[in-house]
Amino acid sequence: MDIRLTFVKFSRDELPVGTPVVGMVGGGQLARMTQETAIALGVQLRVLAEGPTVSAAQAVADAPVGDYKDAETVRRFAAECDVVTFDHEHVPTDLLRALEAENVKVFPGPDALVHAQDKAVMRSRLDSFDAPSPAHQVVSSAAEVADFAKRVGGFPIILKTTRGGYDGKGVWFVDGPDDEAIAVAFRSGVPILAEEKVDFVRELSAIVARSPHGQAVAYPIVESVQRDGICVEVTAPAPGLAAEQAAQAQQTALRIAGELGVVGILAVEMFEARDGRLLVNELAMRPHNTGHWSIDGAVTSQFENHLRAVLDLPLGSPAARAPYTVMVNVLGGDVEDMHRGLLHCMARDPGLKVHFYGKSVKPGRKVGHVTAYGDSLEETRERARHAAAYLTGTIDE
Repeated sequence: MDIRLTFVKFSRDELPVGTPVVGMVGGGQLARMTQETAIALGVQLRVLAEGPTVSAAQAVADAPVGDYKDAETVRRFAAECDVVTFDHEHVPTDLLRALEAENVKVFPGPDALVHAQDKAVMRSRLDSFDAPSPAHQVVSSAAEVADFAKRVGGFPIILKTTRGGYDGKGVWFVDGPDDEAIAVAFRSGVPILAEEKVDFVRELSAIVARSPHGQAVAYPIVESVQRDGICVEVTAPAPGLAAEQAAQAQQTALRIAGELGVVGILAVEMFEARDGRLLVNELAMRPHNTGHWSIDGAVTSQFENHLRAVLDLPLGSPAARAPYTVMVNVLGGDVEDMHRGLLHCMARDPGLKVHFYGKSVKPGRKVGHVTAYGDSLEETRERARHAAAYLTGTIDE
């Protein structure tokens, strides 16, 4: 018997009356994790995927493959959606402005999203309303790098590409005027931003959600641990953060969301400087790695509030469900079959939550995350760290 399997794409007429259709550009794990919420809310999620086997395409039936930089491809995709949003920030700004001119709802809009796409634009705009930031300057030569370093008290400093950098890529630590990293940075072909190297105690993240009519909610401030430019662990709430500082961080993020007109999730990554200042490091206008804890640890996950926001529905409570939630990213290592570790992890810890992204294992690649929550920070952190280590084969008991 010849049995053929076919994925069926439903037309609007075949969907229940009133079903909203949300298009998400990008087929990564963020789109994949958005699908769970979309199913619960009865939202039809479409994904413009980079390939037929990418993370979200495995979970979303309606996932046409196309180039997000091609105007006609994105236009055809958007034509079947009530609103368009993003798994990443890389869609060209001019393309999004063209969609808006054709009355396509794009959230966040291009005038907001550009601040997550271009670090120089972001810094200039944040300066305009005195958002706390490290000292910075766009530089175009080694001489300007040296002048900037002198202005901020000397080397070391940081150089960043203004566009395209992520997970530590496009970032260079410069120790002196003759550091080879300066030449490497300028060979990138992208304008370069110089920033002071902040003496910080730790990195924090403030995540807020904002709707088109201005309703906004703020999640607890979290502590994130970075290794080689990649987030490896998140603790909610940030341990030992004074209530006044937590409120300040939330207020800063809410103000940025309002000033920039963000719709959806905004993640504001911050430095807690050794002198007590909270300084804005990066912006992301989409669900963010530092908010993955909210799937299991918050009343309303960042993914649900992102969908609620872009559909202009009332936002859900961002409150934590437990005193502490710890999320640890599962990064690729030597073990290809991570599912073989589920038996041990789940038997050892019935309260553990595991999320895999449908990705093949490559060293350092984010292939999933684990989440634990509880009353004790130490115990909760140990549970999450143990599970991630066992899944990757770092430990075997």
